Amino acid sequence: METIALPHVTRIVLTGSESVGKTTLAMQLAAHYGVAFVPEFVRDYAIAKGASLTEHDTEPIARGQMALEDTYIARATSLLIQDTDLVSTVVYSHHYFGQCPSFIEDAARTRLADMYFLLDTDVPWVADPVRDRGDHRDDIQQQFVETLARFHANVTHIHGNWEARFALATATIDAVRLRMDQR
Repeated sequence: METIALPHVTRIVLTGSESVGKTTLAMQLAAHYGVAFVPEFVRDYAIAKGASLTEHDTEPIARGQMALEDTYIARATSLLIQDTDLVSTVVYSHHYFGQCPSFIEDAARTRLADMYFLLDTDVPWVADPVRDRGDHRDDIQQQFVETLARFHANVTHIHGNWEARFALATATIDAVRLRMDQR
């Protein structure tokens, strides 16, 4: 039986503190490139729970995020945009509970994306039913910076107004895709 080589799927993850435009930019990028984007698992989980998340929710959130990602990765052909990944689970677990289960940290390292877009907090915070840390955005953002550095992730900082963010993100994706195509 002949083995068929599958194309590499370039994964771009949008990450950062609450209310920095991850979902909006992820949807714009997916539409621009005509690809799918992986939604954020924890948002629907939190809404469905209808109560504050606890430390006991960390494992089901991580497992749900991985399963969701795996579903989309299996269908992707060359590029996949993700509205967050396990790095966020690691950061928020440390932020809220002071620790993160080691299997989640290990999985986050193993499943690192090709590129992380760390969206800056230089846009207004917008309240919604699952956001609760508007006054801690910069602290959480610093935890993202430190965690991504600790995991040796490939990071591009995305900042500025909405148009500037889109322009920087598309220029970066185009450059990453060009490098991948030259391999």
